[in-house]
Amino acid sequence: MGLVVFDLDGTLIDSAPDIQAAANRMLDEQGIDPLDLPTIISFIGNGLPKLVERVMQRVGLDMARHTELTAITLAHYNAATTELTRPYSGVEAALQDLQAAGHVLALCTNKPEAPARAILRDLRIEQYFNAVVGGDTLDVKKPDPEPLLYILRHLGAAQAIYVGDSEVDAETAQRADVRFALFTEGYRKTPVDMIPHQDRFSDFAALPGIVAAGFKEG
Repeated sequence: MGLVVFDLDGTLIDSAPDIQAAANRMLDEQGIDPLDLPTIISFIGNGLPKLVERVMQRVGLDMARHTELTAITLAHYNAATTELTRPYSGVEAALQDLQAAGHVLALCTNKPEAPARAILRDLRIEQYFNAVVGGDTLDVKKPDPEPLLYILRHLGAAQAIYVGDSEVDAETAQRADVRFALFTEGYRKTPVDMIPHQDRFSDFAALPGIVAAGFKEG
């Protein structure tokens, strides 16, 4: 038994379509053509402000408007966080199995905390999580290790396994000296073998076994 901490976007949920919709609504208001889904996915991972920055750079918007356009994009996103977003197949069953095995579950994401909590609630999986840390909960965000270390301290855990899908998640776990399980079907931008990890999986049905073995190894 132990603490299992999850990333959100690209790990538990496929949220890119709703993120794309919010970004494209902002662009439409600026008279700019929409960006396709693969482009938006390539911008995900470092929080919404960074995503908006990348969008603005791609289309040539004045970076002096970054704060304004980030707020507009967030407002559009908050208005429809789960219109198109769905959990990946097998996620809830894996959460149930992990909880039944006595593991404590938490969330560590670069998504702002309020929409992260709203998504967990709307998708009816909030009851599995004992703590939620978002990209604006602390003064720093991933890949700084502090959000993950904060959860360990808050829940009194001596060790944990971090489950994520990206290079950012891998770096966060590595810097926090936490075991990392890589979900290979998310939003990573580089080959699996180039991302540091102790475990990997493509099907959430495999995760409870991976977690059990990981804690046995220590």
